[in-house]
Amino acid sequence: MSNIIPGHSAPTAGFEVPLEMLSACHYRIQRQCETLRRLVEHLAAHGPDAEARSAATAVIRYFDTAGRDHHADEEVDLFPALIESMAGSDAVCLREITEGLATEHREIDSNWRRVRAALEKIAAGESEPLASSDVEALAVAYERHIEREESELLPMAARLLSDESLDDIGRAMRKRRGIEWPDA
Repeated sequence: MSNIIPGHSAPTAGFEVPLEMLSACHYRIQRQCETLRRLVEHLAAHGPDAEARSAATAVIRYFDTAGRDHHADEEVDLFPALIESMAGSDAVCLREITEGLATEHREIDSNWRRVRAALEKIAAGESEPLASSDVEALAVAYERHIEREESELLPMAARLLSDESLDDIGRAMRKRRGIEWPDA
C-alpha cells in the first residue's frame, strides 16, 4: 500500500490570501478522502498492519485539527463577513448559501464521527473493518460540499469582501491555529 499518506504536493497558500488558503484546504481534504478509500481496500487485504495504523492516525490527526479549523474558518469568520458585506441590501440568497453550507458541515461531521470511530480502533491495531459505505458517504458529502464552495462561495467572497475583511479573516485563521500575524 504505497503512497497511502498524502504527500506535501497540495497547493499552498498563506493566511495572507485566506480564500486561496480555504481552496487549498479543499484539495487536502480530497486527498484525505482518497486515503480513506485506499485504506478500505488495504484493510481487507492486509488487516491493521503498520501502514494501515499510520494512515488511520494521520487521517484522524488531519480531520481533528485542520478539518475542524477549516469549518470554523468558514462559519465563524467567512460566512459572517459575507453577510456583513451585504448589510443594507438583500442578503437572502447569501444567507441561504451560508446556512446550507453550515448544515452540510454538520452532516459531514456526523459522517466523520462514524469513520473516526473505526479509525481509532485501526490505529490501535485492532482488526476493525472500515465500512466502505461510511467512507463513501463522507467522501461524497465532501465532494458535493467542496464543489459548491468552489463554484459559489469562494467566487462570491472574492467579489464581495474588501481587502480589510480578507485581512481580518486571515488573522482569525492564524489565531485559531496559534500562529502569530507577521509584522507589516
